[in-house]
Amino acid sequence: MNRIIVAAAMAAFTVAAAPVYKDPIPAVEATPRKGVGNFLAKVRAGKPVTVAYLGGSITAQGDNKTAKGGWRVKTTKWLRDTYPQSKITEVHAAIGGTGSNLGVFRVGHDALRHDPDLLFVEFACNDGGNGGNPQSIWRSMEGIVRQTWKRNPRTDIVFTYTITTQMTNTYSTGFRPRAAGADDMLADHYGIPSIDFGPRVWKAVAENKLMMTGKEIETAVPKDDPEHDKKVREMLAKDPRILFSNDGVHPRDEGHDFYLASIKAGFAAMQDLPPVDHGKLLAKPFVDDNLENAKLVDLKPYMLSGDWTTLPCGAKKYDGLKHFSNRFGDTIYIARKPGSKLSFKFKGTQCQIYDLLGPDCAQLWITFDGKRRARPVPRFDSYCTYYRLSSLGVGEDKDGVHTVEIEIDDKQPSRQPVAFRLKNPDVELKGEKFDGTSWIVGKIMLVGDIVE
Repeated sequence: MNRIIVAAAMAAFTVAAAPVYKDPIPAVEATPRKGVGNFLAKVRAGKPVTVAYLGGSITAQGDNKTAKGGWRVKTTKWLRDTYPQSKITEVHAAIGGTGSNLGVFRVGHDALRHDPDLLFVEFACNDGGNGGNPQSIWRSMEGIVRQTWKRNPRTDIVFTYTITTQMTNTYSTGFRPRAAGADDMLADHYGIPSIDFGPRVWKAVAENKLMMTGKEIETAVPKDDPEHDKKVREMLAKDPRILFSNDGVHPRDEGHDFYLASIKAGFAAMQDLPPVDHGKLLAKPFVDDNLENAKLVDLKPYMLSGDWTTLPCGAKKYDGLKHFSNRFGDTIYIARKPGSKLSFKFKGTQCQIYDLLGPDCAQLWITFDGKRRARPVPRFDSYCTYYRLSSLGVGEDKDGVHTVEIEIDDKQPSRQPVAFRLKNPDVELKGEKFDGTSWIVGKIMLVGDIVE
């Protein structure tokens, strides 16, 4: 009898085993799972719907006026043409160069506040950039799923997986790259449909109907040939194959047509699936440390010391930054003098800063729980001929009260990483554009709450 009681007690306190990535995972174009029955029921009834697209630069591509150049705009047009009785509103929530680790913090502001009926999530490409760590991907992607269904359990979600030249070796074996495979294990757990663009694209490559990039043609013409560009263009024009992409990552308009074909195939496979209350699926998390409580928090004046102002700040070179308000909100803070600080306390487990990288940006000293990092962190990299959204990792620890202090260093970071992108780097790097110690901040990214 005692053995039975002890066994029962042990079972009650048993923690579910953490999921283990199962590699390799077969690449299938469309996996319907529980489908998009809520969305389809609405559009078939002629009710207005909202479709949001959360992803990276491949999802950001496209021109809504012409419906060219991007699978997002092509999908929206196709949905509107297919269901003309329903008013379909698109929410563009994609940011180039970002993955699910930022998406999980911004999904509420950029997508969910618009109350989408259908949410496409595309991060497998950018999440694969660091080797596609499944545990890290699951934390963020599950956070996106759980935030979505906690807000509205009738919002349908679709995971989409893009393909790059680097991924073709994996798709040629019939399997998915690691990041897409990790996404699909999570999709299995929650019954989320997935649409993989890779198999269709790879099939066209294997049948010699499509070339991923024009590199094989470019390398066939000597670089020192005075008519190099002209000859490459002529050879590309004569080649019967479709050119998928110029850079091996971002499809041309013709490449996005392949993606749209996969979307159509996925929706065809889901046509007969009924509406579902996804909220019931939240009872059992996939990973216990998922980021469902991730959020964006406003900066407060008491957190700032030194030379801080808000945009517009009177300097012409910052006038173009106001468009970032669609991500940051109405208030964007900027500090330009060394010694300016952002300081605060929070109770929780993780903190990052939602900021910009740019040509004149500073390097920062980060102090977390009283421990200063050994070297400053630059807000500048090899792409910084322009300003772009980014996130600054500050600290992650056990749940508790943590202190944060971030200070602008008195030295500028090296600007040399961007030199190869400039026509005359010796002159341009000495100009006003690359001169400065600015830090441009929009929000605090927290798993937790600010301690006032």
